[in-house]
Amino acid sequence: MEEGLDTKMVKSSADYVKAMESNVQSNQVIETKVYKRRWLILVIFVLYSASNSMQWIQYSIIANIITTYYNVSTFSVDMTSMIYMITYIPFIFPASYLLDKFGLRFAVLTGAIGTVTGSWIKVFSVSPDRFWITFIGQTCVAVSQTFILSVPARLAAVWFDLNQVSSACSIGVFGNQLGIAIGFLFPPMLVQSNEDINQIGRGLHAMFYIVAAFTTIILVLILLFFKSKPPLPPNQAQAQIHRENETPKSFFMSMKKLLTNFGYLLLLFSYGINVGVFYAISTLLNQIILEYFPNHEKDAGRIGLTIICAGMLGSVVCGIVLDKTRKFKETTSGVYLFSFLGMIIFTFILMSTSQIFTIYIIAGTLGFFMTGYLPVGFEFAAELTYPEPEGTSAGLLNAMCQVFGIIFTTMYGYFLHIWGDFWANLFLCIALALGSFLTIIIPNDLRRQKVLKNPMVED
Repeated sequence: MEEGLDTKMVKSSADYVKAMESNVQSNQVIETKVYKRRWLILVIFVLYSASNSMQWIQYSIIANIITTYYNVSTFSVDMTSMIYMITYIPFIFPASYLLDKFGLRFAVLTGAIGTVTGSWIKVFSVSPDRFWITFIGQTCVAVSQTFILSVPARLAAVWFDLNQVSSACSIGVFGNQLGIAIGFLFPPMLVQSNEDINQIGRGLHAMFYIVAAFTTIILVLILLFFKSKPPLPPNQAQAQIHRENETPKSFFMSMKKLLTNFGYLLLLFSYGINVGVFYAISTLLNQIILEYFPNHEKDAGRIGLTIICAGMLGSVVCGIVLDKTRKFKETTSGVYLFSFLGMIIFTFILMSTSQIFTIYIIAGTLGFFMTGYLPVGFEFAAELTYPEPEGTSAGLLNAMCQVFGIIFTTMYGYFLHIWGDFWANLFLCIALALGSFLTIIIPNDLRRQKVLKNPMVED
């Protein structure tokens, strides 16, 4: 125990309730401290998350070029995005188990190694007959995502004090959004449409080498600096979990508790719908924009970038609002309703305007709320399910996102080709309306806040 630290005799209300139930007075004290290195850990994670998510959309956003170069169908290109969703569903459960069993460092290292491996495989796929190799590399990166998306809530809880947890979680999610933004922006710049196949190949080579080098640097940073947890817990909520974890806890018991938590189940479906709609729009954005604005591949990428950048701002704003107000239910419901309204506006503006800058504005507004919702959902889930592991609750949320992402992307693409964009977008509006209703009826059961608002201090 470090010198100079004052020890406080603090006992949470959760300790008190457990003691009363067992007729035992719990006098155990655990010292807490917030470490400066938490910011380095968070920055490394942000870069690591970005290095993976930047590859999610790198093919779909230049779908017309990829289909020409590799001589494959648009469905095959869409699958390079959907493989992230497909692989997540079966792999999230072992990934969540390993995160809970071995901690943050093990999970992050595993994901980083997989991301690096997949990135370098793609380097050797630059040839019109090697789409299968590039798909193997993409699949390897996609599987690695299962060791990323569940981490922000867990990292924030393990390293940060309670007045910074929501902001830290939003910054962690920011990494995923940053990567997607890069994936929207740079592929259309590096790989441009050209009648010369070799010219396209040179662009792909440059893109794959840059990504592989970046992921390798991040892996080195993780090996050198990333730690699972601080020597002392940052707050009494984590101290309480530390006490309980001295006795091994069944992963499957946690899963059972989560799946019998009514409020969490409602959030599970509403969160999945919101993010599933976002996945569908992002995957097919190139096709939507080119339908109205031919030869505007770069604009499609920039509109995607606008969605994500606005979402980054939304994430940070929502995280600050949660830290300041602790109004988890109200913030979640409000952001969801604005996402629904934004989708309605996007649907009608898209078919009625001839000015592409209008699409930028509407898409940015939609992104602010729809992407900004991501960390809000994570934090609300942590409140509803405390003291269950944040990685497990976040993992289930993301698994449901992938399920809805596959469904919505497949149906959205089908409706686009059969009925056109208006009815396809209207379908997504109806889905968000259902999600808004589910969000509104979630019980406002803030379990983590209850522990922190009723501390019992012994003299």
